[in-house]
Amino acid sequence: MAILGNIIKHALELTEKVIPDLSPSENQREVLPQLLKNAKDAAFGKQYNFEQILEEKDIAAAFAKAVPFFDYHQMHDQWWSRQLDGEENVTWPGKPKYYALSSGTTGKQSKRIPVTDDMLKAIRKAGIMQILAITNFDFPSEFFQKEVMMLSSSTDLVDKGSHLEGEISGISASNIPDWFKGYYRPGDEISALNDWDERVEAIARNAKNWDVGALSGIPSWNELMLKKIIEYHNLNHIHEIWPDLSVFASGGVAFGPYRKSFESLLGKPITIIDTYLASEGFLAYQARPNKDMAMRLVINNGIYFEFVPFKEENIDENGNVVQSAPAYTLDEVEEGVDYALIISTVSGAWRYMIGDTVRFTDKEKAEIVISGRTKHFLNVVGSQLSVMKMNSAMKHLEQTFDVAIPEFTVAAVRPDGDYIHHWYLGVEGAVDVDKLTEALDEYLKESNKNYGVARRQALKGVKVSNVTPDVFYKWNEREKKKGGQVKMPRVMKEEEFEEWQKFVEGLRS
Repeated sequence: MAILGNIIKHALELTEKVIPDLSPSENQREVLPQLLKNAKDAAFGKQYNFEQILEEKDIAAAFAKAVPFFDYHQMHDQWWSRQLDGEENVTWPGKPKYYALSSGTTGKQSKRIPVTDDMLKAIRKAGIMQILAITNFDFPSEFFQKEVMMLSSSTDLVDKGSHLEGEISGISASNIPDWFKGYYRPGDEISALNDWDERVEAIARNAKNWDVGALSGIPSWNELMLKKIIEYHNLNHIHEIWPDLSVFASGGVAFGPYRKSFESLLGKPITIIDTYLASEGFLAYQARPNKDMAMRLVINNGIYFEFVPFKEENIDENGNVVQSAPAYTLDEVEEGVDYALIISTVSGAWRYMIGDTVRFTDKEKAEIVISGRTKHFLNVVGSQLSVMKMNSAMKHLEQTFDVAIPEFTVAAVRPDGDYIHHWYLGVEGAVDVDKLTEALDEYLKESNKNYGVARRQALKGVKVSNVTPDVFYKWNEREKKKGGQVKMPRVMKEEEFEEWQKFVEGLRS
């Protein structure tokens, strides 16, 4: 099947509707008024007087002054809970048909994020944009005849009467266009299986019948799927069964820590493309090859972005933005600076703290990388370690010791009264833990000035515990479930870390 020929044909029919012909900043200046107009008669719009904001000369400034920041719990307790109780026109016209369940990397309790019809349209539109960007990559001609494996969560959504619930990948997969279904794998029947192990077993069993050229999804679960297929068919690598596999569209977490272990399952190099599809919307995608795997923000598609400088005075002890923090528009940001991301969307999220930090690599192109999580920033004693810096350290260790470290977590703990960083590394391969510990500590000292200062003062030591990567997957299964959008927290607080240690010791005993 000439998959991309057909996809691009459909995409090109919509080109004028999805390709921005204005600058990123100009597009954003159009998105905000449209959001406010659509929601001015909803309860939220009335309370914060959207009609008055629309009459102001500087709409962005008036909006930022009138509407406070909201984290999930504030948005849910004050507004979205009313929708869940059956009220209409609360934060967006009508009533959401879907709610995306998201536990992310924090907490066991699932969050319920509204997904409106307008958001589903926006997600499909962003997908079209990404498809059109494929022409910027140098893919082999065989790729244009292949199928796409989308490893989503289950598409068998839970019917709550007034709405359907599931993870955003499952909601999206259950709403793919009819013209794409002929190329979509593993297909509707297998995708609807709720049990992760059963679903992956069915994929492995049927893999020989498919001609897959592209994969998409969270790296860790795709890696486990590939391992299962290789084991089931007694292969040396996945290209023995899918010889023209050329692309992996990664999402959910940074791909860097998984690169070495993921590539060990391949028979030849493939192209990795990063995407940023969150439960709250399709926020960014990689539009061109670049060394940073930087992604272009989707700036003309129902999402208005604001950026709060990620500084200690702007973030509280829970990792949330404080109300007095300044929020910058796309016009005002600088390259190379970490910002807490704030979004307002066609699903009725308003000045919503999504929890990610981003860094602009190219302001003119509105290209960003995800630099970490506001709650996963290790700074108990001034070490100021971002997830991006941690990922870089793992890459350094992999290269130095010729091992793969796809999973890790760390906490600042006080075993003897003084703080140390205790790391758990999921290592594939034999390694000297003492040398690994020394190399990790020295790399962070050299690459992070604040960490070096902390190590000379309040941070009294570093400890590394070596476990196999499957320990992390078993923890996720116990805490949440397998597959889907589930991700391992890179930074744990002391209480959660104690539970983690007990869990690891239980597996060893």
